[in-house]
Amino acid sequence: MGILFKNVRINDTDGLVDIRIDGETIAEIGANLDAAGLDVIEGDGRVVLPGLVEAHIHLDKALVADRCQNRSGTVKEAIAVTAELKPTFTSEDVRERAEKTLRMEILNGVTHMRTQSEFDPAGGFTGFHEIMALKEKYKAYTDIQVVAFPQEGIHKAPGTEQMMIDAMEMGADVVGGVPYNDYSANDHIDTVFEIAKKFDKDIDFHQDFMDNAEGTSIEYVIEKTEREGFQNRVAVGHLTSLGAFELEALKPIAEGMARAGISVFSLPATDLHLGGRGDTHKVRRGLTPIRFLRSHGVNVSLASNNIRNAFTPYGNGDLFQIAMLGIAGGHLGGADDMPHVIDMITTEPAKALGFQDYGLEVGKPADLIMVDSRKKSDVVIDLATKLIVMKRGKVLVKTTRETEWFI
Repeated sequence: MGILFKNVRINDTDGLVDIRIDGETIAEIGANLDAAGLDVIEGDGRVVLPGLVEAHIHLDKALVADRCQNRSGTVKEAIAVTAELKPTFTSEDVRERAEKTLRMEILNGVTHMRTQSEFDPAGGFTGFHEIMALKEKYKAYTDIQVVAFPQEGIHKAPGTEQMMIDAMEMGADVVGGVPYNDYSANDHIDTVFEIAKKFDKDIDFHQDFMDNAEGTSIEYVIEKTEREGFQNRVAVGHLTSLGAFELEALKPIAEGMARAGISVFSLPATDLHLGGRGDTHKVRRGLTPIRFLRSHGVNVSLASNNIRNAFTPYGNGDLFQIAMLGIAGGHLGGADDMPHVIDMITTEPAKALGFQDYGLEVGKPADLIMVDSRKKSDVVIDLATKLIVMKRGKVLVKTTRETEWFI
C-alpha cells in the first residue's frame, strides 16, 4: 500500500499540499491528491522536510564522558585524555556506543550521515571495523559515509599512512585528515591528497581548530585543491581560526574557498565549548565566521561533531539543537539569516557530501520527516518534535505527544 501525507507544508510561501509515496519514491506532490487505496498520514498543516543530514560526527568515541574527563575544557586536553582512553576500547564497547548514538540520530530525523572513524598504530582498526559493520547493518535506515580519520596525525604516528591506505582498501568512503595535529601541516595535507587521488575519493579535513590566526593551513588547502583538480570534493570541519582574521585577510580566503568549492562544517556544540579558553576578557565566540563565509558563496553546514565525550560533554543527536546553537553563536537570528538555517542541516550538507538523490522532489527517494511545526522557518526555533521519520518510503519512527492543561 502506498502512503499519502495529507495537508502538509513544505515551504512558507505556498499553501498546503499532499505527498504521495509509491514504494521507496516520492511519486507526486500537489493539492488534494486522490487518497483511494493509500495509507493516509494526516499532517494537519505540519511541516515536512527532507531527512536531516549529519555531516560530521564521531560515532566511535561518543558517550564516554564518564570515562574521559576534560577538566580544563581545552582542545589540547581533549585530544590528550581521549588518546589515553582509546587503547581501552573493545569491539563490543565501540559497537554498543556507536549504535546507541546512531539510533539517537535516526530518532531525531537523520537519514544521511558522514561519520569519522579513527585508527592509529596503538589502537589498531578495532573501532573502524565496527563502524564499517554498522554502516552495513543500517544501510536500509540511513546512508552512511565513513571517513578514514588519522586523529593522532600521520607522520608523527609511524605506520598510520599505511593504515590509511588499508582503510581505503577496506571500503572507507572519504579520506580524512587533521593537519594541525602533525609535524608539518602541509606535508600532512600532501599525503591526504595523494591517498585521495590514488583511490579517487573525496577529502574531509579537521581544519585549523584554534583560536588564533597564526599557523593556519587553510590557504594551502585551497591552493592544493585547485592544483590537484579537487574542486567541490574537499570539506573542512571546525575552521575556527578564521574568526581571528581581520576582514581584509579573511576576504581572499573566503573567495578562494568558494572558487575551489570547499565546504565548511561548523560544529557549534564543540567549538563554543572548547573555544576561547585562554581569553580572560572579551572571550571569543569560537566559531568560524558563518555569515561572512556564506555571504561570499561558501557552502556552510552545521553538524554535531561529538556527543558526550571530552570534546563535547553533552548532546543527544538532535540537529535542531545544534542549529539553535548556530543561530545564537553565529549571529544567524536576523530576518535574512534565520529562515535559511534549516538548509544548513538539510540541503547544504547533502550537497557537501555529494548525495545526488537527496531532496523533497518527485522522483527522489522518500527520505523525509514530518515535524510538529506549522511554519518551516520556525522549525528550528520550535525545537520541533520529529513525529514521523521515513527512509525510502518506510516509516522508521513515529512519535506522539499528549499535553494536558490544568489552568
